[in-house]
Amino acid sequence: MSKPSKTRGVAPARSADGRAAFWIVPLAAAVLGAAALWFSRGEAEESESESESDRTRTQAAALAPSASDRDTPPAPKASNSAASHQINDLTPPGPPPDEGMVWIPGGTYWMGSDDPQFPDAQPVHLVTVDGFWMDRTEVTNAQFQEFVDATGYKTVAERPINPADYPGVAPENLSPGSIVFNPPDHPVSLDNHLQWWAWKPGANWRHPEGPGSSIADRMDHPVVHICFEDAVAYAEWAGKRLPTEAEWEFAARGGLDRATYSWGNERHPDGQPMVNNWQGPFPTGDTGEDGFVGIAPVAQFPPNGFGLFDMAGNVWEWCADWYRPDYYRSSPQDNPTGPSDSFDPAEPGIPKRVQRGGSFLCSDLYCVRYRVGSRGKGAVDSGSQHIGFRCVADPAPAG
Repeated sequence: MSKPSKTRGVAPARSADGRAAFWIVPLAAAVLGAAALWFSRGEAEESESESESDRTRTQAAALAPSASDRDTPPAPKASNSAASHQINDLTPPGPPPDEGMVWIPGGTYWMGSDDPQFPDAQPVHLVTVDGFWMDRTEVTNAQFQEFVDATGYKTVAERPINPADYPGVAPENLSPGSIVFNPPDHPVSLDNHLQWWAWKPGANWRHPEGPGSSIADRMDHPVVHICFEDAVAYAEWAGKRLPTEAEWEFAARGGLDRATYSWGNERHPDGQPMVNNWQGPFPTGDTGEDGFVGIAPVAQFPPNGFGLFDMAGNVWEWCADWYRPDYYRSSPQDNPTGPSDSFDPAEPGIPKRVQRGGSFLCSDLYCVRYRVGSRGKGAVDSGSQHIGFRCVADPAPAG
């Protein structure tokens, strides 16, 4: 079968400091006190990259005993024949490009989710992907540090902001920064995510919580505060690329057919936590019942059937595809690479890419997008404290 190119450029024009032109309104609004305009975007928009309906769910509604909240998903549609699900030969075509990658054999699977709370993941449809190599874990701080040391690269969150791009804003208010999780000390309604996100000058991958924080003892944690172009830059340096959304979901399923999670249908098989997500009242107190409060080091939970760690929870992962909520209605079956442009009806004009996997902030009271068939989205110039990535590579040409 033919394989279309899986590399798409970032569309928006950029200013001299590298930020997309659509930074201007949200950044100026933030420094002028209208932070709501900023946080309606990208990953704070999430953001648990959650859909707008996710944001407006109250805790009571989230706890209602609906089918979407049960461990076992609704029965698959009769048209979804299990015979159509096929995994290719698991034998790798040769040695991996580097020791941290595993072979994903490719095959045909049912992509998406029938869960009514994920309308942008519908309809469930057959997709075929060719085999590829994938990073066993999310890119760590240590790996990203190696890249920065070799290239001198500065992430979007670290770059000086050009005052000419923001006329009327005082220079002292144009400090580089990023979005951090800032939990309130009292219960709040879940319909306003501004209550637990904050713009923090000086926050970036080296300082995840802002000035004074450090990754010195977190080199085995996934790198965060990564914008889309930062992930692309690392991947190109490493001789890899970002996965397509179809590749990512195929890999995350680990060979399982339409399971709820990347490890199966049971949330805690034999009572064992399988994912780093939020336990306890959200967003005030993560009880850490899974062993971690906040982001965990990589590979702390069992791998899926393909040997991949953390395909659910911990941090969101960028995919190469532009985001459109209607793409699954017209997606080609063979090696889909996403739509040619981005459109989010909630925020027209803000280009977004797909994000997958959920994060440590995914709570069953608020966001359940660590489930394998669900989708996330993020503005390409927006990073935050729970956004990272992993890479893939194509097999070497035969002969």
